[in-house]
Amino acid sequence: MIEVKNFSKRYGQFTAVDNISFTVPRGQIFGLLGPNGAGKTSTLECLEGLRRPDAGSLRIGSVDPAREPRQLRNLIGVQLQSAGMPESITPDEAMRLFCAYHTVAPRYDLLDRFGLNSKRRTEFQLLSTGQQRRLALALAVAHEPQVLFLDEPTAGLDVASRSELHGLMRELQASGTTIILATHDMAEAEAMADRVAILLNGRLVAEGTPLEITATGAGLTKVSVHTRDSVLLDNHYTIPAVSQRLLKEEYAIYFSSDIGQTVGALIEYVSSKGDELLDLRVERPSLEDRFLELTTSN
Repeated sequence: MIEVKNFSKRYGQFTAVDNISFTVPRGQIFGLLGPNGAGKTSTLECLEGLRRPDAGSLRIGSVDPAREPRQLRNLIGVQLQSAGMPESITPDEAMRLFCAYHTVAPRYDLLDRFGLNSKRRTEFQLLSTGQQRRLALALAVAHEPQVLFLDEPTAGLDVASRSELHGLMRELQASGTTIILATHDMAEAEAMADRVAILLNGRLVAEGTPLEITATGAGLTKVSVHTRDSVLLDNHYTIPAVSQRLLKEEYAIYFSSDIGQTVGALIEYVSSKGDELLDLRVERPSLEDRFLELTTSN
């Protein structure tokens, strides 16, 4: 459904996207991941027809986004990271406007589904951030697009709204909709995406299912340790079989090739310093761990 082939995008002398290629079959949820400045937004904007590629080709179905904007507009739905609507427009008016643009009947049922029924005549500027994002999503899917672009869709949403969004994504996927999910939430990508691509400095550094991405890492086990006096947070003691150490909040996190050696050494070290072990977790690396591994090693 989506084909990106040898695609590059430049802004003056700066190369935002450097010769990347990937395909997305119909009905798949595809996660586009990467830190700020990785090239995600440039890739999305070119696929959405907002910018033109400087090299390579992009296709959505049989449509060239840069050259066939009329054919593209009813083929795709877009939820931007930040909604840019007139401050005084109401959800009712916005739904009528967007549906008129796509020549379909207004989908007021979506306003109800996303908890906006009581806000139908409230000005956009008076809606909460979460309500504004829910409205943007309702507008994006109102014309039942074949391809849906979601840019940080759950940012600012409460737990119930996140769950509702994920349920809708699954329903759309079941009906054949292809979804491109750009997110910083690795747990969301791991749970929702069939396949993911990780961009770094404009280059594609990993692509595959979340399980494939984590399996192609260093094959290390994650050991997270929290102690009473946080002695591990500032120590420079060498722990056996550890190839990488990270700090996250009150936890020291180690990636180990031999958990027996690592855990034994950690317990011994904490005890020798008069500290007390409060929490120790041993787990298979997640997509977030693999993402951190890729972004810190490149």
